[in-house]
Amino acid sequence: MGMLHRLALKALAIGALCVYSMNTYTLYAQKQFARISVGFYNLENLFDTIDGENKDEEFLPNGANAWTQERYQKKLANMASAISQMVGGKAPDVLGVCEIENRQVLEDLIAHPLLAPYGYHIAHFESPDRRGIDVGLLYRAQIFKFTDAHSHPVTLASDPNMRTRDVLEVNGTILGEPVNFLVAHWPSRAGGEQASLQRRMAAALTMKHVVDSLRAISPKEKTILMGDFNDDPISPSLTEGLKSINDEAKIQPNSLFNVMAKLHRSGYGTLAYQDVWNLFDNVVVSDNLIGGESTNLQVLKDKKNDAYGHIFNAPFLTQKTGHYKGYPFRTFSNGAFQNGYSDHYPVFIYLVKELRK
Repeated sequence: MGMLHRLALKALAIGALCVYSMNTYTLYAQKQFARISVGFYNLENLFDTIDGENKDEEFLPNGANAWTQERYQKKLANMASAISQMVGGKAPDVLGVCEIENRQVLEDLIAHPLLAPYGYHIAHFESPDRRGIDVGLLYRAQIFKFTDAHSHPVTLASDPNMRTRDVLEVNGTILGEPVNFLVAHWPSRAGGEQASLQRRMAAALTMKHVVDSLRAISPKEKTILMGDFNDDPISPSLTEGLKSINDEAKIQPNSLFNVMAKLHRSGYGTLAYQDVWNLFDNVVVSDNLIGGESTNLQVLKDKKNDAYGHIFNAPFLTQKTGHYKGYPFRTFSNGAFQNGYSDHYPVFIYLVKELRK
């Protein structure tokens, strides 16, 4: 494993300032700022034990994974524990998630004692995915003022039988400013990266179409795209399909900027395969969330590593022994239940805004 890959295992510095969830902090000449945390987490097959209409046979008590109520409760507890510590020992104010079976598993998750105090609300639609997994958004209603939500199917003319996760669009306001969240889980690299690229390109174009439609209605609205894109920030699906920019200096009006690109260039990743790290868990923001007046909502840059994005790769989320030592500590390894968390590390950003006295 190379030096850059080993670097990916080190915990990222979260920043010099203390973490708050919609609390204020004072900085420079007694200015007051609000800070909001936004994260994304692939929950790695969060299935319940009920035999639903989807293809969940492996995650049933008599299935291949012997998915009993006891194991399900352990999985919920582990996910709740990880989420509750994501941002400086707290849960994020807004959290996109993927690899969830249905709304009920999210209801069970937010009811866990570690997360119940946050009072999360849920935005979710059922997707036509063949594996029966969806995406969703958890949000604290006192932080994000929900207005509506929509589901956008991903289709590919050359592959009409493709059934994948829809793109979730959630609209609302934060501190009085309109903010849109798009959550997605793009098609996997099954069959090979290049052979499967057109499927992820279709997902990218779907998200780009939603962004363009939102801008046509209101150019000043701010949009945050996040998800497991099954591609890195430098992959064609992002740079050509989504048209996201990886260099802050090249941001133009009405462009999209990938806040995770700097970490990817530095060798950090959110998942590993055959000793190669990838950063599939992307966060992409509209250009009006980078820089600008401090009285406008914007993404906070970490001065220590000169990056906007963060990866929560705490030691307890990392495999300690065995063939996958140093990888994210997943639920199953070689078919054996090991009571882990996920095969992905979660990611997050901070939004800040100066508060007028």
